[in-house]
Amino acid sequence: MTQDTTPAPRRRRADARRNVDALLEAARTVFDASGVDAPAKEITDLAGVGVGTLYRHFPQRSDLVKAVVESGIDAVAEAGPALAAAFEPAEALERWIDRYVELLGTKRGLASALHAGDPAFAGLPDYFMQRLGPTLSALLDAGVAAGAIRGDIGAEDLLYAVAQLCRPVPGRGPEHGRRMVGVLVDGLRCGGGQQRP
Repeated sequence: MTQDTTPAPRRRRADARRNVDALLEAARTVFDASGVDAPAKEITDLAGVGVGTLYRHFPQRSDLVKAVVESGIDAVAEAGPALAAAFEPAEALERWIDRYVELLGTKRGLASALHAGDPAFAGLPDYFMQRLGPTLSALLDAGVAAGAIRGDIGAEDLLYAVAQLCRPVPGRGPEHGRRMVGVLVDGLRCGGGQQRP
């Protein structure tokens, strides 16, 4: 009588998914603390896996950086519907923008890595807009419909405006960008209920 081995591949896939999740979480933490050039062993030690597991899933450093960025984008995109269900439209939008600001500001050295010309990152701007654009549009539409948010700004413009406000300013810390984003969000509330042109 032969033994059924069907569950084994499923278990291996689940283990592999757990390993990838652990590596991404560890890489996020290490990148935040030490930058994207931190030693691979620092990441694998924190994830509780071997270096071979890291390179099996992410053969190049750029593969890992890209996966960390994409998972961060996904988390912000997926937060939109939950925030919309839990809060009034203007507060949901403000909380979502706060998560977006965190995404922009927490990856030490990430911006320079992404702009280094590595072809692995070529698709990230499109991924960014495809994932975040619809979520932000839905939040803006809900705010306009409720009369709480002005309707003369689109998702793409707002994503870029917030990103610009979060850029480092010489002699100022990250709180400067957060304060400027707060001013922008206050401005969104002025003239609430205007329809988009």
